[in-house]
Amino acid sequence: MAEKALKIIPLGGLGEFGMNSMAIQYGDDIIVVDAGMMFPDSELLGVDVVVPDFAYLKENKDLVRAVILTHGHEDHIGAVPFLLSGINVPVYGTAFTLALVERRLDEHDLTRSVQLNPIQPGQKLEIGPFVIDFINVTHSIVSCVALAITIPLGVIIHTGDFKVDATPTDNQLFDLHAFAEYGKRGVLLLMSDSTNVDRPGFTLSERAVRPKLEEIFNRARRRVVVCCFSSSVHRLQQVVDVARDSGRKVAFLGRSMMDVTEIAHGLGLLQIPNGILLRAQDIMEADPAKVVAVVSGTQGEPMSAMSRVAVDNHKHLWIENGDTVVLSARIIPGNEKPIYRMINHIARRGADLVYGSTNPPVHVSGHASAEELNLILNLVRPRYFMPIHGEYRQLALHARMAQHLSDWGLEGTFIMDSGDCLLIDEQGARKSGKIPVGRLCIDSGSIDEVVEDLIIRDRRHLAEDGFVIPIITINRSTGRAEGVPEIVSRGFVSFDEGSPLLAEARAVVTRTLDNSSAEERSDAGLIQEKVRIDLKRFINKQTQRRPLIMPVILEL
Repeated sequence: MAEKALKIIPLGGLGEFGMNSMAIQYGDDIIVVDAGMMFPDSELLGVDVVVPDFAYLKENKDLVRAVILTHGHEDHIGAVPFLLSGINVPVYGTAFTLALVERRLDEHDLTRSVQLNPIQPGQKLEIGPFVIDFINVTHSIVSCVALAITIPLGVIIHTGDFKVDATPTDNQLFDLHAFAEYGKRGVLLLMSDSTNVDRPGFTLSERAVRPKLEEIFNRARRRVVVCCFSSSVHRLQQVVDVARDSGRKVAFLGRSMMDVTEIAHGLGLLQIPNGILLRAQDIMEADPAKVVAVVSGTQGEPMSAMSRVAVDNHKHLWIENGDTVVLSARIIPGNEKPIYRMINHIARRGADLVYGSTNPPVHVSGHASAEELNLILNLVRPRYFMPIHGEYRQLALHARMAQHLSDWGLEGTFIMDSGDCLLIDEQGARKSGKIPVGRLCIDSGSIDEVVEDLIIRDRRHLAEDGFVIPIITINRSTGRAEGVPEIVSRGFVSFDEGSPLLAEARAVVTRTLDNSSAEERSDAGLIQEKVRIDLKRFINKQTQRRPLIMPVILEL
């Protein structure tokens, strides 16, 4: 690389939701902003989580200086253990963010080997040629920061996830002044969250949820169950405050809910009045009119606390007629089926349900809408702009939004895909090549259990067409088949005894054996392949399906 050249390399999070990770390289130094995961879609059978392929960073690990985290959502920190398993560098983030990361590292036995360094908004950190200013921003999780990164070429601003909340529940205001100050001095590149760019106006403040919670808590005749994201500490605080004011006690259910509330309370980010907490095992014994249960599992995850509560499968809580259940979270696209299935189970138990669009709202977004995004663009007035965090349609819309800044010094807007390299030097900015990027599919959260594409392809094949196993016994000394071939199938058409298809399939296998020489029959690998090809051709012709065919040769 030229001495005064900057490379911006998105490793994930562009053109998709989740897996947010960005490599920023200046000369021979790299810092990594965030390392997130995403949940798999329905095609990735048996996969628990998906993380970026950090091969580029591991190939250049001698250049990587640090990992900088903007906030503690899983789509920004969930892949940290997978990155640090191959690169031992310090990690910087707010105390709350690092506490969440530490839980993940502990699951992978990496806690002792990783250096976690807490920072505070307003603090500046120097790492090689990078001077990083942490700017306080508001979002749906506490302790979020944007990054202003100064290098000899100029200032880069990475907003992280944000919304401009003028009345945050913790009174930690969005630092618009810092953005404006950098805008006055001049910003080389702005990278800004695009998630809600297609929503007009401003995103409502988190405080907008409180009137609806008060209405529900005061109207409910019996138990209130609130299901929300465990990371939404602002929302949890409001639930606790309204419960206190309405004379109810609060119980927390779900592993992630218990972990986050414990961390947030320990750091002074969640204020819980004395005497208000109720043990989970006491929920059903307490006066129903005096109880609020706060439960994790908003997206209908099969083994989440709320999914188990919905079908009376939780040992501490079940829904009874007249209870009120509040789903205080958005329905993430793609999760509609499990969520509505969970809601239907709850409705069958006679509960009053509150979810979706209500007035006042029971949930507000944590991402900036169009007017807030426009505000940041107008304050910063960058020389170059790169929209981040969103699908292509949102990145493109955000790029169009920025075009009015061409009269104020905007020289270029870049819509990037993961793996594209944005090169900035004294000659200007331009796309410059592409690095190999991809994703790793993880089966059970273990670093060692990366699922290869071939395995996923086989799983999809089995799910769609099933499998057929012809079992053939061959006498090793004579090379002759012993008895009639057996054929077993699962997930395919019935191969019951007496089935015409079974008889014809056996005949195909027998014919293949008869047409093979003794030498071929004595080569198990060769005869397996011949049987597989002939049976595959026959089954496809008869049924227009392509089951996985796995011949088994038993030698006597």
